[in-house]
Formats: sequence, C-alpha cells, structure tokens
Amino acid sequence: MKRWMFVLAALAVTAVLSACAPTEESTAMTTINLPMGYIPDPQYAPFYVAVEKGYFAEEGIEVTFDYSFETDGIALVGAGERPFAIVSGEQVILARAQELPVVYVLQWFQKYPIAVISKAEAGIERPSDLIGREVGLPGFFGATYVGYLGLLEANGISPEEVTAVDIGFTQVESLLADKAEAVVGYVNNEPVQLAAQGVPVNVLPVSEYMDMVANGIITNEETIAKNPELVQGFVRAVLRGLADTLADPDAAYEISKQYVEGLDDGRKPVLTASLDLWQADTLGLTAAQSWQNTHDVLLRAGLLDAPVSDLDAAYTNRFVLANP
Repeated sequence: MKRWMFVLAALAVTAVLSACAPTEESTAMTTINLPMGYIPDPQYAPFYVAVEKGYFAEEGIEVTFDYSFETDGIALVGAGERPFAIVSGEQVILARAQELPVVYVLQWFQKYPIAVISKAEAGIERPSDLIGREVGLPGFFGATYVGYLGLLEANGISPEEVTAVDIGFTQVESLLADKAEAVVGYVNNEPVQLAAQGVPVNVLPVSEYMDMVANGIITNEETIAKNPELVQGFVRAVLRGLADTLADPDAAYEISKQYVEGLDDGRKPVLTASLDLWQADTLGLTAAQSWQNTHDVLLRAGLLDAPVSDLDAAYTNRFVLANP
C-alpha cells in the first residue's frame, strides 16, 4: 500500500475514534449539593434510589447530600448559591414574603406529615380533646408549629384554649416520662418510635383536617429562566426514584443502608409509614387550594405581616406535568 493510502486510513480511524469518544461537553456533570433539612434517614429513600439507579446521572447531574437545616437550604437557594433544596411549603410562602425568589417545583409529601401524638391512656381521640390540655412542641417555628396551628384552626379551636409549651426535640422522651400530655411531631417518626417500645398511642394527623403544602423540591426564578433543562432533569430523576421506592420499598430500604450509617431493619417502619404520605395519582403535583390554606394559616397566626400578593408565583406544576 502506498504511503498516502496509509495516511488516509489513519485519518479515517482517527475520525471514527473521535466520533465515538465522549467530548468534554458531553461528559461534563452538574454537581449539586442538595440541602435535605434533616439527618440521614430512610425517608430519603427516593433520593438514594435515584442516585444508585443512575437516574440523576442520566440527566447529567451528580448529587451529594447536605443534611443542614431547612432554613439554610431555603436561604441558599433564594440567594442563588444552590439550585435546589428540600423545603416545606410554609417556608416557601414565608420566604416569598421576604422577597426571596424561591419556587416550589415538586410536591414530594402529598400529605402534611405533622400530627399531635399522645398516649392512648390520655384519651385524646379527637382535636376537641386538646382543649384545656398541655401540648409540647419542638419550638414555635417550622412545620410542626404551623401544622399544629392548622389543626386547631380547622377544628375551630383557639390557640388560647390549649397550653403549648416548648420542649425542644424531646417528643418521645416527654411522652414516656409523662412530661407532656401530647406532643407535636411527624406521623412517620414519633409514633413509629413509640410503637417499637410497645406504647399504644393516639395520632391526630393534620392532613385529616386540613390540606396543607408539605415537603417538596424548590429552585429559584433565575434557575428556571436560565436553565430549565436542569430543573426538568432534576425533577424527572426525583420522580423516577420516588416511583421506584413506592413500587419496591424493600429494595429502596436496602439501598438506604448505603447512605444511613448503622441503619438496620428496626428503622424500616419509618419508610413504611412514609409511603402513604407520598402517594398521588400524579406524583409530584401540587394544588392551588393547599397553598391558599397554608397561606391563610400563616396569615391568621401573625407569621405573615400581610397577604402574599403573588402566591401563585410560589409554585409551578410545569416540570412535573412535562415528565413523560
């Protein structure tokens, strides 16, 4: 073969290899440090599943988890320092009132997970039984406080008719030691812990009395405007992880063991109790009425100085509905 033929053959091989080889642009991953709002926990199984099954990777996203406070996450996203965080709906409304441009793009918890929990022997079987009782809260802030106020409002009970006390995050210990007649916590946490210790309890879930916006994914207006593909990809990956977790919670729990140090089967009821909170005909969809309910609770409680005029800008179903 003549020399020029060798050159042509070499060029042809080089061209084929170049076409097959991934370019820097095609392999570049967007790294996201996701504020979770809580410690590592099996309730985050949908996110662990989405990582392990490569759903984020398929969208060009590499996710790490930041188990910082919910308020940190909303501040970071509002300032444009992080593109996403897991945040409860009432915090989105409060942030919008402070002109933070955060937007809720996926409702993960379809039911507000807060509840009033008491020992069965206390006889608190309905909200009206709380009148004249003492209820312990982790503090007068956050989802537990707002959910507690929503429960009272939905049942026509004035906060003054119940004695609310700050017990910190000691709900289980306070009930066991009879330091509080009832406590406010999460339906997939404190009741599970108490049941594991053989303590019969009564649970009054907020969601049975009022539809409010619970935990979901937020981004900010700038990310939606400048990088909607990133938002769409992130939402798509989360929804796939959520659907897989609902379809096979046992497998999801096994995956969670890689992310939650020391996790054994004793915590499996936490995931089991969470499944019903996530179910929906269309996973991730959020409803205008639940936003209005949450807003009105905040306003009447004095947690908002004035109505939020652009409440419909606080959330969007655009990315959930675009998911195939």
